[in-house]
Amino acid sequence: MNFIEYPDREVMFLDLANKIAGQLRTALDTEGRASFCVPGGTTPGPVFDTLSAVSLDWERIDVLLNDERWVPESSERSNTALLKQRLLTGKAANAHLVPLYRDVPTPEEGLADLMPAIEATLPLNVLLLGMGTDMHTASLFPGADQLELGLSDAAPTLLAMRAPGAPEPRITLSAKALKTAISTHILITGPEKREALERAQKLDEMQAPVSAFLSQATVHWAM
Repeated sequence: MNFIEYPDREVMFLDLANKIAGQLRTALDTEGRASFCVPGGTTPGPVFDTLSAVSLDWERIDVLLNDERWVPESSERSNTALLKQRLLTGKAANAHLVPLYRDVPTPEEGLADLMPAIEATLPLNVLLLGMGTDMHTASLFPGADQLELGLSDAAPTLLAMRAPGAPEPRITLSAKALKTAISTHILITGPEKREALERAQKLDEMQAPVSAFLSQATVHWAM
């Protein structure tokens, strides 16, 4: 694991956005298209704000979420809605959003429809992950109903996931799909998540799902 500690969050957000922009630019130059897989939640918002103003050929960049809560875009819980507000705006408005939600009652009913477009983005060029204080990442939660499958080498690209403490069903990329990424970044802030990261390094993947990614990741942390 490559660990970078920053003097403050503002510096971290700017530096991480610059790193990601450079990696996307390299992918565009060498491969013609690029895929960028991102977390939901509010923590990466400032990174998205900076990236949305960067001059890239966004029309050739596929943007997809690590995971999504199974709620419509009109919900305040929708990661898709947050992504459109913070990243897919300004210069990045022309990026191609690969959806992770369909208007059907359960994620199980949406999987077959969503899978082909997600699989077309693999291998991922740039992966940005978050981490909870429970050491989950994407919707790979400790105690989740399909966690063992989601972490296995036999996993499909997408899984429905239900977990203790998660108010709604989720859909998530599997660890196998996420680990196709050429560049992996994990963004965390504050002392609680620093402590959780240190615990995760000593635990197995079922107890600390984020540990499945640490060996290939650069972790960015600021107080």
